[in-house]
Amino acid sequence: MSIVATEIDRAWQVLATVPDPEIPVISIVELGVVRAVRMDQTQDGTLVVDITPTYAGCPALEQMRSDALAALHAAGFNARINTVLSPAWSSAWLNDASREKLRQYGIAPPHVQAQAAGVAVPLQFHVPSDYKPACPQCNSRATERLSEFGSTACKALYRCTACREPFDYFKPY
Repeated sequence: MSIVATEIDRAWQVLATVPDPEIPVISIVELGVVRAVRMDQTQDGTLVVDITPTYAGCPALEQMRSDALAALHAAGFNARINTVLSPAWSSAWLNDASREKLRQYGIAPPHVQAQAAGVAVPLQFHVPSDYKPACPQCNSRATERLSEFGSTACKALYRCTACREPFDYFKPY
């Protein structure tokens, strides 16, 4: 393995320790915000990290950038962060372990279409009208949406009619 590849792997490991500022049980890598890590050959080996916010107007974007840079600098990297908006972030980038962390934290994970291996999934800009997220407390699908916006713009506020607990639902875009 080359020195560059080793350093890029080390940078990914550092970034995997940076929690999302709004959902601290999941890292920015697990959330799919970190898109790429590479060495910039034109700027004396500066590490370049591409990030895509989960929501175009994400108020936590600057905090993610700052936290990622601080972690990378603490690990000895000369780094810069680029914001990449295309393609837009998709909840399809969350793996099953990340979805489970969200659920255990009390946030219903986003609905996504099933995907065959290697087949692109179109972005979903709304939840199907008949979709009921499972309550992260009791797992009941007897839920109702109270508000299109929850504690943050990337979440909606729901309530479980079985256990009566309110919960956030992470939107699928």
